Amino acid sequence: MMTSITHKHPSSSASPAAPDPAHRAQVAPGEIATGVVIGRASEYFDFFVYGLASVLVFPSVFFPTMERLEGMLYAFTIFSFAFIARPFGTALFMKIQRRWGRGIKLTAALFVLGTATAGIAFLPGYNSLGFSSIVLLSFFRVLQGIGFGGSWDGLPSLLALNAPSQRRGWYAMIGQLGAPIGFIVASALFLFLYTSLDGGDFLDWGWRYPFYVAFAINVVALFARLRLVVTEEYTQLLEEGELEPISTAEMLRSQGYNLFIGAFAALASYALFHLVTVFPLSWVVIGATQDVANVLAVQIVGGFIAIVCTLASGRLADRIGRRTTLGLMAALIGVFALFAPYLMGGSAVRQDIFILVGFALLGLSYGQAAGTVTANFERRFRYTGAALSSDFAWLFGAAFAPLVALGLSSTFGLVAVSAYLLSGTACTLVALRINRALETRD
Repeated sequence: MMTSITHKHPSSSASPAAPDPAHRAQVAPGEIATGVVIGRASEYFDFFVYGLASVLVFPSVFFPTMERLEGMLYAFTIFSFAFIARPFGTALFMKIQRRWGRGIKLTAALFVLGTATAGIAFLPGYNSLGFSSIVLLSFFRVLQGIGFGGSWDGLPSLLALNAPSQRRGWYAMIGQLGAPIGFIVASALFLFLYTSLDGGDFLDWGWRYPFYVAFAINVVALFARLRLVVTEEYTQLLEEGELEPISTAEMLRSQGYNLFIGAFAALASYALFHLVTVFPLSWVVIGATQDVANVLAVQIVGGFIAIVCTLASGRLADRIGRRTTLGLMAALIGVFALFAPYLMGGSAVRQDIFILVGFALLGLSYGQAAGTVTANFERRFRYTGAALSSDFAWLFGAAFAPLVALGLSSTFGLVAVSAYLLSGTACTLVALRINRALETRD
């Protein structure tokens, strides 16, 4: 049975109007964690459906007049648009929340996200609409990013504030389980369709089904989250934790340095994210080094490994600290980067080892990638700061990873993957060092 806890606001003589502790909202951390996992799994499913389609579908459907590699690079360029749009979506919907409330904000985000996903599902290809199909695909991808930015519900920050102090690493990890869960479901669905249909049917209509499913999942998930965060208990708890939207301009003026540190502290993990999910599949498709179905099956196994390692990261972080765990994993990612050319440039077995080891490291590092330094934010800035830190970490670390890795590797070799991961490792270690120095100075 989950144990309910009471969030206690620090006492202050300057806060005479603070609610009576006897009347504080009672919410179990496990209940909050459930909402976090539901929301994150739906988001990651959407992103992975689009990422897998960028490799298996979009070069043929939207860029049929180009070489396979060129078409894939254009697809990856459009893939990045959602990550570029996310911070703008966050800022826009924070303003909507300040004016009309949290419920209106999430409902509007649901509408934008659903419209974009359904639009991609029904979008005709290049042979029907010509260049207009590419423009519409780009437009819907931007809408997805704006919708995702608007879907921030504050539950991860609420979970962090209400987690027992000795188990914060464990509770910080829980929301991160959404990534491997979303990836497993997306990959399994594509694997089923890819192996069940002939090539023509898959490219004609089969690929659209994951987007239909994504639309349905997001409707259910966002309404489930809406049902949580607009209740009286959650509203009271959010208000007690001062988890309210702050204007982006004020955020940048007052806490810009913390946004910078928060975005770069987990960059190694975010850089690895798409280099073990989307990139290996693209490299195999371009080089025809093994069967696509086999790669998808291996990646599904990798997703389960990532779940186990994400769980392990929670235990590890509670023993040695979240920041130490993140730094240690960044160093291991750097070591792993040195072997990338040997593994991905070798046989199918070596490529599979790259994928599986990469997923293990991803689980261990990504499990603590959220919230490691967001505690640096002043309490009233934490709600917006956590959202924007995540947005910028995705933008700097993961948005362009498939494009850069495939584009540079096709020209200069797989050493480009090593360089990309090593740069992420360096950014993480430097950001964590700056964070430690600021703490020591304070």
